[in-house]
Amino acid sequence: MTMQDPKSKKSRHYCHIAMGANLPSATGTALQTLKKSLELFLLESLQIRRISKWFNTPAFPANSGPDFVNGAVVVETDLTPTEVLAALHRIEAEMGRTRENRWEPRLCDLDLIAYDDVIWPDLETFEEWKSLDLPSQQTKTPDQLVLPHPRLQDRSFVLVPLNDIAPNWVHPVTGITVSEMLAALPAEDLAEISEIST
Repeated sequence: MTMQDPKSKKSRHYCHIAMGANLPSATGTALQTLKKSLELFLLESLQIRRISKWFNTPAFPANSGPDFVNGAVVVETDLTPTEVLAALHRIEAEMGRTRENRWEPRLCDLDLIAYDDVIWPDLETFEEWKSLDLPSQQTKTPDQLVLPHPRLQDRSFVLVPLNDIAPNWVHPVTGITVSEMLAALPAEDLAEISEIST
């Protein structure tokens, strides 16, 4: 559904959140930082329902920094999409993240990938950002939240962890499941991703 009013009639919502880090923090390694950030979710009214395995993935774009640790979670909340985004930004800041350059190495990166089946703020805006070419992606940033994440279907480092916990989630625009999106990626996109033994 397209959500025009940020206050939905439903009281409980399910969000898919991608997690990533490729720098150590005051907490420890990238993996330790991400695990620590999960402890802050409940304080932000984000109840974790599922946590993926953790994966090593190459930095994107290629050669832009150390390999990432990536994961994903499903949370239940009564917050609106913009409130969820603000909560994730607070958790990132608590873990030590600053926002200076696009696609820079990161201490803690929490991305709101989907909120129920909401298209936010509208289909036209979603399609505009989904259709950007790579050079534009590297220089342009939306000035508002766009849902589902417009690059979701292109990113193995998001789809691999998400497939671990929500393979049957259906993209509200394309009608394609997470597992189908993952299967459509080129094999070389998946070749360097490996599960982390914890």
